Amino acid sequence: MNNIFLITKREFLTQVKKKSFIILTLLAPLMIIAFGAVVGLMFKANESHNIIEVVDKSGLFKNQLKSDDKLNYVFVDNADEKSKINNLKGNESLNGILILPELKSQNFDDLENNTRLIINSKIGFDTKQRIVSDITNVVKKEKIKQLGIAETQLINLDKGFALKTINVSENNKEDSDLTFGVKTGLSMVLMYVTFMFIIIYGVRVMRSVLEEKNNRVVEIIISSVKPFELMMGKILGVTMVALTQFIIWIAMSVIGALVLNTGFSSIQKNIPGGNEEIMNKLDIAQIATQVSHSLLELNFPLIICVFIIYFLLGYIFYSSIYAAIGSAVDNETETQQFTLFAILPLMLGMYGSFSLMNNPDGPLGFWLSMIPFTSPVAMIARIPFGVPIWQLVLSILLLLGTTAFMIFVAGKIYRVGILMYGNKATVKELWKWIRG
Repeated sequence: MNNIFLITKREFLTQVKKKSFIILTLLAPLMIIAFGAVVGLMFKANESHNIIEVVDKSGLFKNQLKSDDKLNYVFVDNADEKSKINNLKGNESLNGILILPELKSQNFDDLENNTRLIINSKIGFDTKQRIVSDITNVVKKEKIKQLGIAETQLINLDKGFALKTINVSENNKEDSDLTFGVKTGLSMVLMYVTFMFIIIYGVRVMRSVLEEKNNRVVEIIISSVKPFELMMGKILGVTMVALTQFIIWIAMSVIGALVLNTGFSSIQKNIPGGNEEIMNKLDIAQIATQVSHSLLELNFPLIICVFIIYFLLGYIFYSSIYAAIGSAVDNETETQQFTLFAILPLMLGMYGSFSLMNNPDGPLGFWLSMIPFTSPVAMIARIPFGVPIWQLVLSILLLLGTTAFMIFVAGKIYRVGILMYGNKATVKELWKWIRG
């Protein structure tokens, strides 16, 4: 145990002291935010402001087609129709002319067949659909008037039915759509974090083993320690690196959220009517309160404990596989034929977990969270929705037992493979190492 501790300490300090670790740890969250901002700016930069002149021969659409910052309707006289069309080509300040014919005998089919949009260049699909939607809404209102139905009556007919759901298994708590959305969002975040950290740091273990093997440093190291101790020290050392980075990112996220929230509040207080008019219009306070209330209703101590347990066991389980792969090959090119076996089960668990959102207690969710190859991501995806204690205990015991077995198998492969050079390991040869 003392040797494992020393190797763990050495591996941890070696990784943490690297400039790449410090830079990545501090800049990664900022880079993600910057990337999101750049993508948002790209979409914003590609937005177009379209000006459409409207020839409304029926007068039905006057003051009914509403303009905004993306689409501006300009109504023109009917007599100017031909001249406007003739001058449209090459007119960079105008995107098109909408010709709305006269509505005769309330024949809306004839109106639709003779309505034309003449453009001088390509317009976006969204812009065209927006124009169609605006015209449809005006026609719909006119048809409602003909039927003698008041708009308030139509709104009442279209009003949805709000169904309150009471969950007796959760002390008769109301299970709202917002609560489900919060659980789904939390489930996906925890699942992706676990998946990405296992992949990233599992590969790091494999590369560390492969690097020491190629540098022949391992020959000197194993003269003082057992191969199994060296392998476990590496796995635990990188585990500590992953947890350190994860804790730093969580702290940065919490501090960033508090700073942004304080900054937003101070800016809002300096805006005239900011506390009432803006908040009432956007319902930001109400949404934030509902989300916070939904989060507080969750069993966070249990969720955090389950997340840590599955994160650590899942990481050690897959890191053992990666360490065995790194010891069995001579270069990174050869790792490709083996790493697929480690990645596929994780991907199966992650993508299979998407179906758990609508039925977390279904048979697929149960088996994915029981099978050790998929349970590190599947159970974490289920835990925000609530999981029976017996399933949690059974799943953890299965994962713990399988992890111990995988460490044993990886140790067998590591013991032989770490000193093998120039020999391309095959599945048959690996089986001999395990049995030996």
